[in-house]
Amino acid sequence: MKILLLEDEVMLNESICEYLESDGHKVETFFDGSQAYEAIKNNSYDLLLLDINVPGIDGLSFLEKIHSLKIHVPAIYISALVDIEDISRAYNLGCYDYLKKPFHLKELALRIDRVKLDKETPRVHLRLSKNYSYDQEHSLLLFNNEPQVLTKKQSQIIDLLSRNRGMVVDFEQFRIYVWDEQIIDNATIRTEINRLKKFLQEDVVINVRGMGYMIDKP
Repeated sequence: MKILLLEDEVMLNESICEYLESDGHKVETFFDGSQAYEAIKNNSYDLLLLDINVPGIDGLSFLEKIHSLKIHVPAIYISALVDIEDISRAYNLGCYDYLKKPFHLKELALRIDRVKLDKETPRVHLRLSKNYSYDQEHSLLLFNNEPQVLTKKQSQIIDLLSRNRGMVVDFEQFRIYVWDEQIIDNATIRTEINRLKKFLQEDVVINVRGMGYMIDKP
Protein backbone atom coordinates (compact mmCIF):
# COMPACT_ATOMS: atom_id res chain seq x y z
CA MET A 1 0.00 0.00 0.00
CA LYS A 2 1.08 3.58 -0.61
CA ILE A 3 0.84 5.33 2.76
CA LEU A 4 0.99 8.98 3.77
CA LEU A 5 2.42 9.32 7.29
CA LEU A 6 1.91 12.59 9.17
CA GLU A 7 3.87 12.43 12.44
CA ASP A 8 6.06 15.18 13.89
CA GLU A 9 7.96 13.04 16.42
CA VAL A 10 11.13 12.32 14.46
CA MET A 11 12.05 8.99 16.09
CA LEU A 12 8.51 7.63 15.89
CA ASN A 13 8.16 8.82 12.31
CA GLU A 14 11.36 7.03 11.33
CA SER A 15 10.43 3.86 13.26
CA ILE A 16 7.00 3.60 11.64
CA CYS A 17 8.41 4.27 8.18
CA GLU A 18 11.18 1.69 8.54
CA TYR A 19 8.83 -0.96 9.94
CA LEU A 20 6.13 -0.51 7.30
CA GLU A 21 8.58 -0.41 4.42
CA SER A 22 10.09 -3.68 5.67
CA ASP A 23 6.54 -5.03 5.57
CA GLY A 24 6.28 -4.18 1.86
CA HIS A 25 4.52 -0.80 2.00
CA LYS A 26 5.62 2.43 0.34
CA VAL A 27 5.62 5.27 2.87
CA GLU A 28 5.87 9.02 2.30
CA THR A 29 6.51 10.85 5.57
CA PHE A 30 5.62 14.37 6.65
CA PHE A 31 6.22 16.30 9.86
CA ASP A 32 3.96 19.25 9.00
CA GLY A 33 0.24 19.11 8.11
CA SER A 34 0.51 21.87 5.52
CA GLN A 35 3.18 19.97 3.60
CA ALA A 36 1.11 16.79 3.73
CA TYR A 37 -1.91 18.71 2.47
CA GLU A 38 0.02 19.98 -0.56
CA ALA A 39 1.26 16.46 -1.25
CA ILE A 40 -2.14 14.80 -1.19
CA LYS A 41 -3.55 17.36 -3.63
CA ASN A 42 -1.09 16.10 -6.24
CA ASN A 43 -0.64 12.43 -5.34
CA SER A 44 -2.85 9.44 -4.58
CA TYR A 45 -2.52 7.27 -1.47
CA ASP A 46 -4.12 4.06 -0.23
CA LEU A 47 -3.99 4.98 3.47
CA LEU A 48 -3.36 7.96 5.75
CA LEU A 49 -1.64 7.64 9.13
CA LEU A 50 -2.27 10.89 10.96
CA ASP A 51 -1.13 12.34 14.25
CA ILE A 52 -3.41 15.10 15.53
CA ASN A 53 -1.10 17.60 17.23
CA VAL A 54 1.27 18.49 14.40
CA PRO A 55 2.60 21.83 13.05
CA GLY A 56 0.75 23.59 10.26
CA ILE A 57 -2.61 21.95 9.68
CA ASP A 58 -3.53 19.63 12.56
CA GLY A 59 -4.52 16.05 11.80
CA LEU A 60 -8.25 16.55 12.30
CA SER A 61 -8.43 19.68 10.15
CA PHE A 62 -6.30 17.91 7.55
CA LEU A 63 -8.95 15.21 7.03
CA GLU A 64 -11.69 17.83 7.01
CA LYS A 65 -9.90 19.87 4.34
CA ILE A 66 -9.19 16.97 1.99
CA HIS A 67 -12.82 15.83 2.23
CA SER A 68 -13.83 19.29 1.02
CA LEU A 69 -11.69 18.56 -2.05
CA LYS A 70 -13.59 15.25 -2.49
CA ILE A 71 -10.46 13.28 -1.57
CA HIS A 72 -11.51 10.24 0.46
CA VAL A 73 -8.79 7.88 1.69
CA PRO A 74 -9.00 5.52 4.71
CA ALA A 75 -7.36 7.20 7.71
CA ILE A 76 -5.96 5.81 10.95
CA TYR A 77 -5.22 8.31 13.71
CA ILE A 78 -2.17 7.70 15.89
CA SER A 79 -2.31 10.08 18.82
CA ALA A 80 -1.59 10.47 22.52
CA LEU A 81 -4.84 12.42 22.89
CA VAL A 82 -7.50 10.61 24.89
CA ASP A 83 -10.08 13.39 25.08
CA ILE A 84 -13.42 11.90 24.02
CA GLU A 85 -14.26 15.03 22.04
CA ASP A 86 -11.16 14.60 19.87
CA ILE A 87 -11.86 10.91 19.38
CA SER A 88 -15.52 11.61 18.56
CA ARG A 89 -14.53 14.28 16.05
CA ALA A 90 -12.10 11.86 14.41
CA TYR A 91 -14.79 9.24 13.89
CA ASN A 92 -17.36 11.82 12.81
CA LEU A 93 -14.89 12.86 10.11
CA GLY A 94 -14.90 9.27 8.93
CA CYS A 95 -11.60 7.95 10.20
CA TYR A 96 -11.16 4.19 9.89
CA ASP A 97 -9.44 3.60 13.22
CA TYR A 98 -7.87 5.36 16.22
CA LEU A 99 -4.68 4.05 17.82
CA LYS A 100 -3.52 5.54 21.12
CA LYS A 101 0.17 6.19 21.71
CA PRO A 102 2.27 4.41 22.78
CA PHE A 103 1.50 1.40 20.62
CA HIS A 104 3.36 -1.62 19.31
CA LEU A 105 4.28 -1.39 15.64
CA LYS A 106 2.89 -4.88 15.10
CA GLU A 107 -0.50 -3.62 16.30
CA LEU A 108 -0.35 -0.82 13.73
CA ALA A 109 0.52 -3.37 11.03
CA LEU A 110 -2.52 -5.46 12.00
CA ARG A 111 -4.79 -2.42 11.70
CA ILE A 112 -3.32 -1.65 8.28
CA ASP A 113 -3.86 -5.25 7.16
CA ARG A 114 -7.53 -4.85 8.05
CA VAL A 115 -7.79 -1.72 5.90
CA LYS A 116 -6.12 -3.58 3.03
CA LEU A 117 -8.56 -6.49 3.37
CA ASP A 118 -11.54 -4.14 3.39
CA LYS A 119 -10.28 -2.31 0.29
CA GLU A 120 -10.05 -5.64 -1.53
CA THR A 121 -13.58 -6.61 -0.52
CA PRO A 122 -16.25 -5.36 -2.98
CA ARG A 123 -18.45 -2.67 -1.50
CA VAL A 124 -22.15 -3.22 -1.17
CA HIS A 125 -23.86 -0.29 -2.87
CA LEU A 126 -27.58 0.37 -2.73
CA ARG A 127 -28.95 2.13 -5.80
CA LEU A 128 -31.10 5.09 -4.70
CA SER A 129 -31.74 6.85 -8.02
CA LYS A 130 -30.23 7.24 -11.45
CA ASN A 131 -27.04 8.80 -10.11
CA TYR A 132 -27.16 8.32 -6.34
CA SER A 133 -26.08 5.17 -4.52
CA TYR A 134 -25.31 4.35 -0.90
CA ASP A 135 -22.21 2.53 0.31
CA GLN A 136 -23.49 0.57 3.33
CA GLU A 137 -20.07 -0.59 4.45
CA HIS A 138 -18.62 2.90 4.82
CA SER A 139 -21.89 4.83 5.30
CA LEU A 140 -21.23 7.07 2.30
CA LEU A 141 -23.69 8.71 -0.07
CA LEU A 142 -22.30 8.64 -3.61
CA PHE A 143 -23.26 10.74 -6.63
CA ASN A 144 -21.86 9.21 -9.83
CA ASN A 145 -19.58 7.21 -7.49
CA GLU A 146 -18.24 10.42 -5.91
CA PRO A 147 -18.61 10.58 -2.09
CA GLN A 148 -20.83 13.43 -0.89
CA VAL A 149 -19.96 15.48 2.20
CA LEU A 150 -22.96 15.57 4.56
CA THR A 151 -23.51 16.75 8.10
CA LYS A 152 -23.74 14.09 10.80
CA LYS A 153 -27.55 14.29 10.94
CA GLN A 154 -27.88 14.24 7.15
CA SER A 155 -25.70 11.13 7.04
CA GLN A 156 -27.86 9.43 9.67
CA ILE A 157 -31.05 10.34 7.81
CA ILE A 158 -29.70 8.94 4.54
CA ASP A 159 -28.48 5.82 6.32
CA LEU A 160 -31.87 5.18 7.91
CA LEU A 161 -33.82 5.79 4.69
CA SER A 162 -31.39 3.82 2.51
CA ARG A 163 -31.52 0.74 4.70
CA ASN A 164 -35.32 0.91 4.59
CA ARG A 165 -35.76 1.49 0.85
CA GLY A 166 -39.31 1.01 -0.29
CA MET A 167 -40.70 1.48 3.23
CA VAL A 168 -41.99 4.60 4.95
CA VAL A 169 -39.87 5.79 7.89
CA ASP A 170 -42.08 7.58 10.40
CA PHE A 171 -41.13 10.50 12.64
CA GLU A 172 -40.66 8.31 15.71
CA GLN A 173 -38.00 6.27 13.90
CA PHE A 174 -36.15 9.49 13.02
CA ARG A 175 -36.36 10.59 16.66
CA ILE A 176 -34.88 7.30 17.85
CA TYR A 177 -32.16 6.85 15.24
CA VAL A 178 -31.09 10.40 14.37
CA TRP A 179 -31.95 12.40 17.48
CA ASP A 180 -31.18 9.70 20.09
CA GLU A 181 -34.76 9.72 21.38
CA GLN A 182 -34.68 13.43 22.21
CA ILE A 183 -38.04 15.12 22.64
CA ILE A 184 -38.29 17.17 19.45
CA ASP A 185 -41.30 18.05 17.34
CA ASN A 186 -42.03 16.84 13.82
CA ALA A 187 -41.38 20.32 12.43
CA THR A 188 -37.72 20.11 13.48
CA ILE A 189 -37.37 16.78 11.70
CA ARG A 190 -39.07 18.16 8.56
CA THR A 191 -36.72 21.16 8.54
CA GLU A 192 -33.63 18.95 8.68
CA ILE A 193 -34.92 16.65 5.95
CA ASN A 194 -35.92 19.58 3.73
CA ARG A 195 -32.41 20.97 4.12
CA LEU A 196 -31.07 17.61 2.94
CA LYS A 197 -33.50 17.50 0.00
CA LYS A 198 -32.32 20.93 -1.17
CA PHE A 199 -28.75 19.66 -1.11
CA LEU A 200 -29.52 16.59 -3.22
CA GLN A 201 -29.40 16.97 -6.99
CA GLU A 202 -32.20 14.45 -7.61
CA ASP A 203 -35.56 13.78 -5.94
CA VAL A 204 -34.35 10.91 -3.79
CA VAL A 205 -36.25 11.50 -0.54
CA ILE A 206 -40.04 11.28 -0.90
CA ASN A 207 -42.48 12.95 1.49
CA VAL A 208 -45.35 10.60 2.35
CA ARG A 209 -47.96 13.02 3.68
CA GLY A 210 -49.10 12.32 7.23
CA MET A 211 -46.76 9.35 7.62
CA GLY A 212 -43.09 10.23 7.13
CA TYR A 213 -40.45 9.88 4.42
CA MET A 214 -39.03 7.17 2.21
CA ILE A 215 -36.57 6.38 -0.56
CA ASP A 216 -38.23 4.31 -3.23
CA LYS A 217 -36.52 1.38 -4.92
CA PRO A 218 -35.42 2.52 -8.41
